[in-house]
Order: sequence, then C-alpha cells, then structure tokens
Amino acid sequence: MNRIALWFYPALFAGLFIMGSGNFAAAPCADVYVNPLKGSTGVHDPVMIKQDSTWYIFYTGDYIPVKASRDRMNWRELPAVFSQCPGWFKTYVPENDGKNCWAPDISFRDGKYWLYYSVSTFGSRISAIGLATTPTLDTLSATFGWTDHGMVIRSDNSKRYNCIDPNVFVDTGGKVWLVFGSWSSGIEMTELDAQSGKPVSEAPQVTSLASRANGLGIEAPFIIRKGDFHYLFVSWDNCCKGVNSTYNIRVGRSPEVTGPYTDKTGKPMTSGGGTLVDDGDERWIGPGHNAIFTENDTVFLVNHAYDAYDGGNPKLMIRPLYWDEEGWPTIDSSLGGITALHHAAAVAHRSNGRRGDTRPVVLCPHSRINGADALFSLSGRRINFARELRGAASVYIVREHPDAPRSRMDNMDGER
Repeated sequence: MNRIALWFYPALFAGLFIMGSGNFAAAPCADVYVNPLKGSTGVHDPVMIKQDSTWYIFYTGDYIPVKASRDRMNWRELPAVFSQCPGWFKTYVPENDGKNCWAPDISFRDGKYWLYYSVSTFGSRISAIGLATTPTLDTLSATFGWTDHGMVIRSDNSKRYNCIDPNVFVDTGGKVWLVFGSWSSGIEMTELDAQSGKPVSEAPQVTSLASRANGLGIEAPFIIRKGDFHYLFVSWDNCCKGVNSTYNIRVGRSPEVTGPYTDKTGKPMTSGGGTLVDDGDERWIGPGHNAIFTENDTVFLVNHAYDAYDGGNPKLMIRPLYWDEEGWPTIDSSLGGITALHHAAAVAHRSNGRRGDTRPVVLCPHSRINGADALFSLSGRRINFARELRGAASVYIVREHPDAPRSRMDNMDGER
C-alpha cells in the first residue's frame, strides 16, 4: 500500500477553481471514492472503528460478526464476538433464536471498547439492547476477550419505542447518551452512567428525537458533533428487501445533543424532517443504516447498500462526506471542500528508481463511481490517496495535469 500526498496552494486552488472542464475532456475520470472494497464485503448495519493500524467492522448477524482490514480496502473475516450468546437473550426476547444480534455500535473510552447491540425479532417491539466490553480488539493480544454486561434497556408492547439500533455519543461535558429506536416508533435518547454504561436510573427518562407520521419507517440513528452542531443521521423507509429496498439516509442537526433536530429547511425531525444524504443509484440500492467514522480531517459515511449487480446482496460502503457552505453533509464532492481538485492532478509512476509513463487523472465531481481502486483521506491541505499495487514497491509522484499551467505543485514527491 502506497500513499500519494497531493499538496495544493491558494494560488493553484483559485486557478483550478475557474478552469472549465473542457480543458481536460480527454483525460480519464478517476474518482477519489469508487467503492473499491474487496475481499469479504457482505455486511448489514455496519459500524467501523480503528485500533492502531487496523480497521474493524462490526455488523448484524449470528454472534455479532466482525471484519478487519489493514488498508481500509481489503476486508477479511474475524471470529465473531460471541461463541455462544448470553443466556439473558431468551429471558427478555424469548422468540429470538439465541444467536442473532442486530446493529452493533462500537466506541472507545476509559481504556476499553464498548459494544452495544440489539436482540429482537423482525417486526416486534419485544427487544433489548445489550453491552459487551474488551480492553483491545487485537485478537492476538493476551488481554483480548469480550465480557458481556447483560441487558442495558428493553422494550415490550407497552412501550412507545423499540429498543434496537443503539448508538452511543459522549458530549462535550462528558455525559454519555444512548440513542436508539426503530421504524414506526421513532428515534429515542436516554442518558447512561459513564462507568457502568447503563441508564442512570432504573426507570430511564426517554426523549424523542425524530419520528414520521402514519407509521412511515425511520431507524438506525447515529450522532456526531461537527463545529457548532450535533448531526443526527437516520435511515428512512424499508431495508432488507434486496433490490426492492427503499432505504435512504437522512440527517438533521441541533446545537444541543438532546435536540430539537431540524433539517435543512428548518422542519423538525420529530415532525418528519430529514435532509436527504443518499438514496442510492442504479447499482447501489437502498443505502442505509449508516455509521460515521472520522480520521484526520475526513468524515467517512459507513453503510450497507444492496448490490443490484450481485443479486441484491448487502455490501459494505465507506465514503467520504463533504460539507457544503451551510455546514450540511453531502456525498457530492462538488458541493464540498475539494471542488477545485476536480482537474488538479496527474500521476507519474516510478518503480525501482525508473520513471514510468505519466497518466493524467481528473478527479470527478461526485464521490461515488464504481471501478478504479482508490481511497483517500484529508489532512489539512493535503489529500492522501491510497492505491492498491501489485508487485515491487513503487513510488508515486504527484504532478499537475499536463494541459494545465505550470505551478508549484510540479515535481513534488509525495510518498507516505
């Protein structure tokens, strides 16, 4: 794995911004994100975290399945969290098969990893959220091992809410919040005790954050803070139907973690508000149940979508989010902070000290195209590209497009 570091300067940035796309019409289009994930990519309801140099994905399935990657592109299976699920499953959710867990959430604080997960059955409000912890995710470490802490919060037919789809958020004051809820019951929040990871009282106070009228679907909440706002991501409509799925990702924001959350038009999420983030395309159907992962300056959208080119099977997607001028997240890079890079770079390949052919690369205006093997992350004014290589170790040199005016970017080595 080699990394390309593309440095850009204010003068170049301004010059590229005003260039017409016709200048580079002949150049091949290579997007900064193309969903190039390889290996074991079948997931549903994924969440991602990184420890040291390894990324981990936890997702819905028997015993809480896990995947790992050393480059965020090639994924492999790891042993599931549980070899045998805890006996409390049957106590609170007797219709569960005793092994199937949904929609895990993973986070790190106070020296350990906190894994919240759902126990339920499809279409039922008899559900529970559980908690397990481990000091490390490294399965080769002597300290590795999951400890289950039992039921955190549960629901039954007497409750207005459904206790699935957990996500934990720690606010700037150190308070720990559990946001959860599903489908027609809406999205809820309750405060957790920071030490136990369970509700602060035996009768937890539950606050509604988002809902839709007439039983329309809303689920899979995930909260992040960026700038002055908390952003609540949710999924609307129907999952789990392959190419017939209608899942789509929505967002609202609030200065306070407890809300009220409103969409871009000002409509409250408790009244059906929600700004569209992604509703898929002809191949990737029903994107949804997203998590958010932040590394350096890049905020990644992690979700599943149903692959119409592979029988509608759910697949992992990891994409950068951009932020428009009003501070709203978007998957469209033309609305975000790297617009000027669309026509910025050509790459020269050098192997074993010999320079290869220079190949022009035009960065496309949208953040999802299927094809080339490329990932990137932002770090200040640098954009780090990752490209899978085969054979001998290679060095990439970043240059401007050969048809563009010369600039200070010329001849800058960028191996990382």
